[in-house]
Amino acid sequence: MLQAVWVSSPGRWTLREPACHRGGKQTSWKCRFVRTIIQHPCQRHDTKRPGKVRMLKKIQICLCFFFVSGILYEISLLSSCFFSYVPMSKHFLTPEQVLNLGKSIIFLETTERLEPPPLVSCSVESAARIYQDRPIILFMKGLTNDTALDLNSSYAAFSLLSSMKNVFIFPLQMEIVFQETPLLQWYNQVVPEQEKNWVHVSSDASRLALIWKYGGIYMDTDVISIRPIPEESFLAAQKSRFSSNGIFGFPAHHKFIWDCMENFVLKYNGNIWGNQGPFLMTRMLKTICNLTDFKGTEDHRCQNISFLNPQRFYPIPYPAWGRYYQVWDKSPNFNHSYALHLWNFMNHNRKAVVAGSNTLAEKLYKAYCPTTYEDLIQNAELRDFTRSEDVA
Repeated sequence: MLQAVWVSSPGRWTLREPACHRGGKQTSWKCRFVRTIIQHPCQRHDTKRPGKVRMLKKIQICLCFFFVSGILYEISLLSSCFFSYVPMSKHFLTPEQVLNLGKSIIFLETTERLEPPPLVSCSVESAARIYQDRPIILFMKGLTNDTALDLNSSYAAFSLLSSMKNVFIFPLQMEIVFQETPLLQWYNQVVPEQEKNWVHVSSDASRLALIWKYGGIYMDTDVISIRPIPEESFLAAQKSRFSSNGIFGFPAHHKFIWDCMENFVLKYNGNIWGNQGPFLMTRMLKTICNLTDFKGTEDHRCQNISFLNPQRFYPIPYPAWGRYYQVWDKSPNFNHSYALHLWNFMNHNRKAVVAGSNTLAEKLYKAYCPTTYEDLIQNAELRDFTRSEDVA
């Protein structure tokens, strides 16, 4: 089973394994939960005060009733997928438990960094706002079960995202993710240190395995959600006759994703960027579909898969990615888009959102990830300015 990192708030919970041990044997975390909450001395029979004894018994019965009701209510919240509205409850859940609830929105961080940059934070926050009834999961390779991070973490973005009711942050454990998939044999044989594009290749593999096992939607960490995606089984066209793998969605155990994993291993070449990513999705789609050019804003349909128009996620194509960081005379409305891919891979000069710059990206942050904008852009610049004034 995947392991959980409990993100704790001050004075409540700390980082722990999701199970406890008793007598050297592992038992459920529930053994920590059920405790005697009413402790009282045995009542002796007192014929002089029968009314007081009856009153005490009534009080005890009422307390027990409320205690049992509380447990049943907590269980009903979890089973009804309302866990996201109970901040304390989510810290008990493992990744597998959250993923098994279905319809997760999955993000991956396959570098070792622990501080999500503002664009990653914006992507996760925007998804959490658009899909409030679905779990939003950020898997981080640099996070382990021994990493002590909580709501007071020095990592501002980590604290910001952890506080959101439907956002879960878990370690990315590839050796577990690839279990029971065609990718396990490949993973056991590959040498990451010798791979030219390991960060990207490992991400390409992980997203396939997670979506095949549990279903849901995968999104790159530079995708800003602006409205819900109405499709369940879909690929996103980057341009006519070419699919991206930066965002896609399928139900669990969909044959197309299984076939993609098999082809990933069969035609693996880590030296070619994208060979296991967008090129993989495109060549597999071509085996079942006769791809044609898009006309207008129409989507294509192939068997049970929707091939969504480039306008849905890529209204600004990658050669023009810099326009996100420019000032527009009139900002586009993106009425035909579900989300926007900001092409961070192309951003070699590390253009960033600057408060007051009036760029298109700044407007998107203000509209779809306002907490990230306020905490990581405005307040960060104010803190930097204050420090520079103190030094001067």
